[in-house]
Amino acid sequence: MTRGAVLRLAAAGVLLAVVIHFAHPRSLAEALLRADRDWLIAGFAAAVLSNVFSALRWRALTVWLGASVSRRFAVLTYFKAMALNALLPGAVIGGDVFRAITLRRAGLPSLDAGVSVLLDRSSGLWILLVVGSAAAPFAAQSLHVAQPGPFVLVSLLGAILPPLLLIAPLWLVAGPSTRVLRGRRVAALARVQALMRRANALRQYGLQVAASLLVQALSIGALACCGCALDLDLPSAVWAAASAPVFLMAALPVSFGGWGTREAAAAAVLSIFGVPVEQAVGTAMLYGVFGLAQAALGCVLLTWRPLPLSSAG
Repeated sequence: MTRGAVLRLAAAGVLLAVVIHFAHPRSLAEALLRADRDWLIAGFAAAVLSNVFSALRWRALTVWLGASVSRRFAVLTYFKAMALNALLPGAVIGGDVFRAITLRRAGLPSLDAGVSVLLDRSSGLWILLVVGSAAAPFAAQSLHVAQPGPFVLVSLLGAILPPLLLIAPLWLVAGPSTRVLRGRRVAALARVQALMRRANALRQYGLQVAASLLVQALSIGALACCGCALDLDLPSAVWAAASAPVFLMAALPVSFGGWGTREAAAAAVLSIFGVPVEQAVGTAMLYGVFGLAQAALGCVLLTWRPLPLSSAG
């Protein structure tokens, strides 16, 4: 393990320990022990489905880019990547690199393999921002602290920002070329643009948005189920708005599997909605356990021989 990895592991551990300290360990443990089993089962099912649909979204993108990838290959590779996300420092980056390498070893060009993973990851985070900003005006009604700005401003941003975020990526498929826009060729971006202007690009973008909305709805639902298991009763808009910073912090390449950053974000964000810190941190930890359980499955799958690419299944 490199020095940087050791430092990240130590930082993540310290951050998680600090968050647990402020959550009062005894109160946190009691809350976790009282977690409702039925809500946990529902949340775990939603979390698993979220990742299955994430894998199928990625598969659809690779097929559009010219690959012949089976659904089984995509799903198994995705869960193997989740195992690496949990084991390696750098949050989601280790698993994303694994996905790209797997596709390249299966015969795809390196650029296509890398772009498929980059676009898949970006679309998920992009739609998360769309959902979070759209939900913010509705969630603001449940704030337990003084609002930082006029409610009308929050409502205006909630109405304007999501459409802008959805329109912005269309520049890659319908905007001016990099050569024209910058006056000089930016090779990497121009190559990505060329890939993005394949046939049926707008249709694929629509499918990607729809799939990402489904994935985020399931992920937010899984987090909400964790909260409900700890007797939290919050409006759906609050969960949608709070999930954006929680998931984004978990995706930062500064921890192992999002541990520490996810709990800190949950404690900070949910507290402004009146959630006690032990319930906020407990909710994030339960969601993290869902990820660990799926990563354990991925570890088993890592022992399997790589599957060949196939258009069947």
